[in-house]
Amino acid sequence: MVALADTTEDRLLGGRVIIFQPKGGYRAAIDPVLLAAAIPANPTDRVLDAGSGTGAASLALAARVAGCQVTGLEAQAGLVALADGSAKASGLSGRVSFLVGDLLAPPGGLKPGGFDHVMANPPYLPAGHGNPPPDPAKRAATVEDGAALDDWLGFLSVMVADGGTITLVHRFDRADEVVAGLRKTAGDVVVFPLWQKQQNGEAKRVIVQARQANKGGAKGGIREARTAPGLVLHQPDGAFTPQAEAILRDAGALDLS
Repeated sequence: MVALADTTEDRLLGGRVIIFQPKGGYRAAIDPVLLAAAIPANPTDRVLDAGSGTGAASLALAARVAGCQVTGLEAQAGLVALADGSAKASGLSGRVSFLVGDLLAPPGGLKPGGFDHVMANPPYLPAGHGNPPPDPAKRAATVEDGAALDDWLGFLSVMVADGGTITLVHRFDRADEVVAGLRKTAGDVVVFPLWQKQQNGEAKRVIVQARQANKGGAKGGIREARTAPGLVLHQPDGAFTPQAEAILRDAGALDLS
């Protein structure tokens, strides 16, 4: 458990969301907020956030889409405790809940096919690659351990309902892996680059979204992935672009078309 004295109280979406985070170790950046903005949820939809961490994506989605129900699954009990506190402080505990659990052995409360949309901000680095952070919580959030990318994709495909969406934010240089995994069960795949300062310049992150095919029948709609123009995050001076600000501060939706 992370002690309260070791946390900070931060704000997302221009103050709409209060989030408690460890002072050291894993801290949410803009990735989960952009992920949440890409979910095409309606007010009556059920959404699963796999690897929910401190709850940034779950809370950002619930703050943007009034009425939707969001469930977060996170293996680290200390982060779940912080996320629960954040949901209460943000006035969202009635619609956002968090479970402690491993996607390789999910808790019984998660019903396969029980979610209209599923989303994830999984570890970006494969096991054995790069220099793992010394902090255990940050290492678990950034480096695959036990569950590889295919395991994440398989879990998401099991949990989403037929016709629902699967959305991930990941490293741009692993987009092909994400697409290949999604196309095993899903179609209408769109790759949405998050450009640093100019379109078709440098992109470190990408959002990939697909629509789950009928699990009991033909895989209609499965075809080559489509690459969208994407979103430019920063102006030449380093400030966020107006388009990025509309999402990160004003709680706007991210149109992947």
